[in-house]
Amino acid sequence: MPTWRLRDFRDDDLDRAIQIWDQDRQADDAAPVFPVSEVMIAARSGAPAVVAVVGDEVVGMAVAQAHGERAWITLVALAGMWRNRGIGSSLIAELERRLRAQGVRRIGALLEPGVTGTAALENSGYRPRPGLVLYEKVEHLGTSDAGLLAELGGRVLLPGLWDALAGMEREKEAIERRIVLPLAEPALADRYGVRPPKAVILFGPPGTGKTSFAKAVASRLAWPFVELFPSRLASGTAGGLAASLRDAFADLAELETVLLFIDEVEEIAGVRSGLAVDPGHGVTNELLKLIPGFREHDDRLLICATNSVRSLDPAFLRPGRFDYVIPVGPPDPVARAAIWRRYLGTAADGVDLHRLVEASEMFTPADIEFAARKGAHAAFEREFLDRAGAPAGTEDFLAAIAETRPTLTDAALTEFGEDIEQYVRM
Repeated sequence: MPTWRLRDFRDDDLDRAIQIWDQDRQADDAAPVFPVSEVMIAARSGAPAVVAVVGDEVVGMAVAQAHGERAWITLVALAGMWRNRGIGSSLIAELERRLRAQGVRRIGALLEPGVTGTAALENSGYRPRPGLVLYEKVEHLGTSDAGLLAELGGRVLLPGLWDALAGMEREKEAIERRIVLPLAEPALADRYGVRPPKAVILFGPPGTGKTSFAKAVASRLAWPFVELFPSRLASGTAGGLAASLRDAFADLAELETVLLFIDEVEEIAGVRSGLAVDPGHGVTNELLKLIPGFREHDDRLLICATNSVRSLDPAFLRPGRFDYVIPVGPPDPVARAAIWRRYLGTAADGVDLHRLVEASEMFTPADIEFAARKGAHAAFEREFLDRAGAPAGTEDFLAAIAETRPTLTDAALTEFGEDIEQYVRM
């Protein structure tokens, strides 16, 4: 049987240490109190860290962090075939020796019952303290992430955007059930075997609120929001759009948590012609390769939006890449009434809302917002010019509706209905 020995952690042990930690997490089926990123940063910054090796292969690792006379053991991980051989106890003993030299008098560890390290701790004289409850609040954006998020043009959106969505209750319910709840309640989802989504597509006519829904989801989850604009990807980069896209995803990989939104995704994921000279061929291929890597990480969500789902490459729409394909359609009368109320504000009490809803039948939420502002501005100008004006009324808004070209057309609605039949997956 090969023998093992202890030595200091080195930076080139990082990949193997993460591999062992990941195997431990899958075997124990428990979420660690201290995330691996935090533990590895501490180890590389000089915190007490010891590895066990057999020959040149790392088979175990233990890390601690000290704060005055108190220290916490933040990691005890062992390769599966090397458990129950006394390695864990030896790693802990070596950590204790180093911590005592720093003046530490009290050493604690926070672990799920029965996971790797509990037996080694108990064999080393540690005793559990029953009756304690761990309280914690996780901020999704650390100090290092804040600078990177700013460089990416992202931001943490204000809370309440989800509740502020007016109307569109059908779409809101579908997005909440399929996307929001599994991500907001991961423990409950796991209990029922529900896998939180990693990537979804929203499709529908222009102006129906796909971007608003993406922002509202980020607000509801309190996740950083980053929008990637296909039209702004630098074409001057060596390798062109594909290389620029790859660089953008590499930067995003540095964020612990993110909701990435790509609007008009058909610009970089359109149907490939199959010709080598097709300029979009390489970009679509690159995006197809990047999505699986993005999906491998927890607490990340990709939302792609398109006005024409039928123009997307078939490989892009496969279930392995996107969990759901959800339609976001035009507002029905109930939704239009709610949207009018939102944009009219206090003026809603003085207008015939029923007439406005009927007159705006082919309007999207964006069209209604424009008409509401146009009607209010007409009343404002009347007051400014005549000094005898009245608050904006029904006729002001009806005139604004008449002067607004609706986004929706019969042809667009027919196409949308056909796309629902063919592409919806939810």
